[in-house]
Amino acid sequence: MSQTLTALAAALPVAAGWSLHSLKLRRRIEAARRDPLSGLWTRQPFEEHARKTLGVCPRAVMVLDLDGFKQINDTYGHAVGDAVIAVTGRRLARWSTFYRGVAGRLGGDEFAASICCYSLRGLRQAMDDLAEQLRAPVEFEGHVLWVGFSAGVVRAQRDTRAADLSRLMRCADEVMYGAKQTGGGWRAGADNASPAYRTVNGRRDGRRGTSADHSLEGGAP
Repeated sequence: MSQTLTALAAALPVAAGWSLHSLKLRRRIEAARRDPLSGLWTRQPFEEHARKTLGVCPRAVMVLDLDGFKQINDTYGHAVGDAVIAVTGRRLARWSTFYRGVAGRLGGDEFAASICCYSLRGLRQAMDDLAEQLRAPVEFEGHVLWVGFSAGVVRAQRDTRAADLSRLMRCADEVMYGAKQTGGGWRAGADNASPAYRTVNGRRDGRRGTSADHSLEGGAP
């Protein structure tokens, strides 16, 4: 009995060491999956988390793009642009958490989120809340900036399959583009709609990075 207790006592520090090592490793892995600038999930982990939420409750999927972000970088420099991305990430994180959702940075000044949404009225409330937060000024090293945004959002019903996330994001992206072309702000698309634009290289026809980005007047965001 005493030998067993002695062996267990000797093993405890080793087990504790492995536990601490595992915890640090998990934290490193999670940090690697987050965008270092905004603190949000990068595209792949965002989509993984968002897919898991589909079917848990009725969801709304949003794609958002900052307005005039290139001009901010060109006028004030990339440090100010980075500050805008960081502040936007924090605001989106708070907003999505409040609405039982998840948010991610897709790249550049483009973001996405999936939130719980039971009604059209609830969706309007959530998006108005987001607009109020994002329209607050961004202050950095003496600069005070008001940053606009364009967002498209579509609702998915409770029985929506996880595989439908890509379709929902494509639809939200198209709605976002329409909002950007008409002055910004947010716009809601039809529930469970299907993409209207064809897909080129996995993206909406006309987006930068597709072979047909000349097909829309003025280009796509």
